[in-house]
Amino acid sequence: VQLVESGGVLVQPGGSLRLSCVASGLTFHMYAMGWFRQAPGKEREGVLCIDPIGHKTYGQDSVEGRFTISRDNANNAIYLEMNNLKPEDTAVYYCAASWGTGTIHGPLTLRPVDYDYWGQGTQVTVSS
Repeated sequence: VQLVESGGVLVQPGGSLRLSCVASGLTFHMYAMGWFRQAPGKEREGVLCIDPIGHKTYGQDSVEGRFTISRDNANNAIYLEMNNLKPEDTAVYYCAASWGTGTIHGPLTLRPVDYDYWGQGTQVTVSS
């Protein structure tokens, strides 16, 4: 299984950015997918996640109204649209795959322990 993130760059406060994650080696439409981030000196935290068929999402309060997650099952991809970026959004962003959550087997979750596969991450820096 391979998850490859892209799109991380240096952006000014208030700017926008779109991250992508392409998956291979797994039955993509059977996995919930999530975006996580880790800032220097902090623990990895969940940002947003989406169920296997793209009908439900779940996210943390700090990104509500600014970040949006979506997926394209035909192309084994997920996206994170980020608007009104703030310096505190600076982090390495990871995508991850979770089997069984967001289905009849269990609710959507942002707990890293519930995710089975991880990408290598892409750096997002918000600074003037």
